[in-house]
Amino acid sequence: MKRVSSHVSLASEAEINLDLSRLIIDKPRFALERKRSFDEQSWSELSHRQNDGFDSVLQSPAFPSGGFDSPFSMGTHFGGGPHPLVNEAWEALRKSVVYFRGQPVGTIAALDHASEEVLNYDQVFVRDFVPSALAFLMNNETDIVKNFLLKTLHLQSSEKMVDRFKLGAGAMPASFKVDRNKNRNTETLIADFGESAIGRVAPVDSGFWWIILLRAYTKYTGDVSLAESPDCQKCMRLILNLCLSEGFDTFPTLLCTDGCSMIDRRMGIYGYPIEIQALFYMALRCALQMLKPEGEGKEFIEKIGQRLHALTYHMRNYFWLDFHQLNNIYRYKTEEYSHTAVNKFNVIPDSIPDWVFDFMPCRGGYFLGNVSPAMMDFRWFALGNCIAIVSSLATPEQSVAIMDLIEERWDELVGEMPLKICYPAIENHEWRIITGCDPKNTRWSYHNGGSWPVLLWLLTAACIKTGRPQMAKRAIELAESRLLKDGWPEYYDGKLGRFVGKQARKFQTWSIAGYLVARMMLEDPSTLMMISMEEDRPVKPTMRRSASWNA
Repeated sequence: MKRVSSHVSLASEAEINLDLSRLIIDKPRFALERKRSFDEQSWSELSHRQNDGFDSVLQSPAFPSGGFDSPFSMGTHFGGGPHPLVNEAWEALRKSVVYFRGQPVGTIAALDHASEEVLNYDQVFVRDFVPSALAFLMNNETDIVKNFLLKTLHLQSSEKMVDRFKLGAGAMPASFKVDRNKNRNTETLIADFGESAIGRVAPVDSGFWWIILLRAYTKYTGDVSLAESPDCQKCMRLILNLCLSEGFDTFPTLLCTDGCSMIDRRMGIYGYPIEIQALFYMALRCALQMLKPEGEGKEFIEKIGQRLHALTYHMRNYFWLDFHQLNNIYRYKTEEYSHTAVNKFNVIPDSIPDWVFDFMPCRGGYFLGNVSPAMMDFRWFALGNCIAIVSSLATPEQSVAIMDLIEERWDELVGEMPLKICYPAIENHEWRIITGCDPKNTRWSYHNGGSWPVLLWLLTAACIKTGRPQMAKRAIELAESRLLKDGWPEYYDGKLGRFVGKQARKFQTWSIAGYLVARMMLEDPSTLMMISMEEDRPVKPTMRRSASWNA
């Protein structure tokens, strides 16, 4: 494969202007065909055969028939023949399904019978259900996904109180559970908006994942009626209203607290974490495709376009780090004033950690963990960088550079179990200050450099989109050698991810679903279309006539 230089020049504002007209919803016109394997057919061929709008909806002819005995349910070795791990995974996934009044509405976080404490692992988490939903969609089982979207939509209107403070109307729940009253023979859904969570933090990412999943459902089924329903339109507007409201911000990125995303404990990600910014970007683009351009929807479409324009420029320029940019930061001058300042965030070069100089290869790059005044978090975060590729927040050159980095630093980022949630781990005095001596986030464990099998599906999606299926195959085979015999753990510990996490739950549902989605994507890369987004074509700024034109 032809290599592209990892040095990425700063994008001009015109280059990242958005073609809004191309993103408006059209009715589905055709489905993809499953004919050639990915080794015979490049991602570029697939992506150029269709646009990024809803005219590229994936309909059922492109997928296997539903049911447990479908081709995806049965699974195959990459070299041919059934793979026993796939059957085991489907059986475990189906055992995790939660029913409400006889209808499937999601999957619980973990079904670990050996654990003495259930805590909240028996609930349906919004972010956790996404890989489960994708697996069910790819297997042509759409009802559970539609039910989940509708139930969480209705929970959005629940009263959201933390002590005496009321959350915004657009906040989506972190999770929900089914409360069964045997005496009255009734079932009720009870949502958790963060009031029961560790640290009492509301999930910023739940709303973004909901919008992303709604688009995936629509693209797979071809059914735009759900996305166009008044309830879904209102739900999207309420979520976006929380993010697009005006305030004191001088950046287009979202200001967040610690623990508001997958990393839901104190880990020093407060500020502008890459995971939230990448999901925010992707959710904005998904909403832009699904919002109806009339009434309130028209106003939101205009706001989204303006925000995307600024957000794309900001992220691609100020969050991007490669060897060239690292050298520039190393030579920064400080205390610069005026619009001509090069060191716009007044980052002190001495704050660059020693490890990053050895970690950064000559060819490769990634989006920083966080950028704010006088602070850059140089840690590498998997979810944010993979979402940046899938959503096309990263330019094609940046996407290639991210994959180059993963390839060059395979032992550090993948090791013996894909994939490090972040790198490197923080330890000693830094760990005490940043985590508050968190006993669960010790070095190379859990969120502090632990290895999470669920991230396998995002790595696979990024590999397929950048034309590197062999990298995905290698990672999947690593996971297959351990996951089943280890009991599908939540995470692994150690620099190489060799040990089952010290507090990891077994039969973690998104570890199971993440593996299934990764394998199905690799077997049929056309399935990536329902989650992936293509880069916006640069367009010329709109020219308007002045009032004196006619004169």
